[in-house]
Amino acid sequence: MKIMGKKIAYFGALAVLILVVALIATGCNGKNDKDDVNTATKGTIIVGSDDYPPFNYEDTNGNLTGIDVDLAKEAFGRLGYEIEFKAIDWEKKKELVDAGKIDCIWGSFSIDGREKDYKWTDAYMYSRQVVAVRKDSGINSLTDLAGKTVAVQSTTKPEEIFLTRKDPRIPQVKEVFSLQNRELVYPYLSEGYADAIAAHETSIIQYMKDYELEYKIIEDPLQVVGLGVAFSKKDKRGLEKQLSEAFEEMRQDGSMKRIIGKYLENPEKYMEGWNDEE
Repeated sequence: MKIMGKKIAYFGALAVLILVVALIATGCNGKNDKDDVNTATKGTIIVGSDDYPPFNYEDTNGNLTGIDVDLAKEAFGRLGYEIEFKAIDWEKKKELVDAGKIDCIWGSFSIDGREKDYKWTDAYMYSRQVVAVRKDSGINSLTDLAGKTVAVQSTTKPEEIFLTRKDPRIPQVKEVFSLQNRELVYPYLSEGYADAIAAHETSIIQYMKDYELEYKIIEDPLQVVGLGVAFSKKDKRGLEKQLSEAFEEMRQDGSMKRIIGKYLENPEKYMEGWNDEE
């Protein structure tokens, strides 16, 4: 009986030991499973944009780069998403996002005047919409545009400004050339087909740098706009709010300034807007 008791005690202790090891192993596996959930991506976000240096363009090696590309990678990465940029017909951007063919529109896209058309993030930076003319032009102010021709990209804020003329500073121009391909705007000016062009100042500066050109930028801007990321009003995921929170984190930790500073001098100016004297 004593021997039997020892055997029972031995196997009982062994059973307890096995149970403890199993619990430890289960606990470790559970921790790994949790870590896998935390580190796994939530999916891929399709970002609709078009070629628009310095926000979205291909570098000399054919790699997609730019302010919006880097910001999207950082911000969506913090939210656990991978991203894929998809070149779109800019004129069909709302149709594409509403149909779910892209998840959002992100490409130097101005919020002002479009607040009711989309679900927007907070502005991640600010941009001046300006008029540029040839260096030898006698046009020095917005008033001097009276009777002149202006080239713009279609469906943009400059097109709206010149066609509607709701701003009393905008004179009656001779003609507005609305071009689907924004890259054609600059040759229109350089070749003399248009007296002036209107676009984001950052884009004009980038174009002059890339092609070693020198345009004269009219000091008085058409408009200072906030740039944001647009989602369909039918989108229920709340990503616009999550991105806005990520933007604020990036401002606080300096990554927003670092990314914008890779492409533009004085990045603080684009993060905070312009004061009344500028």
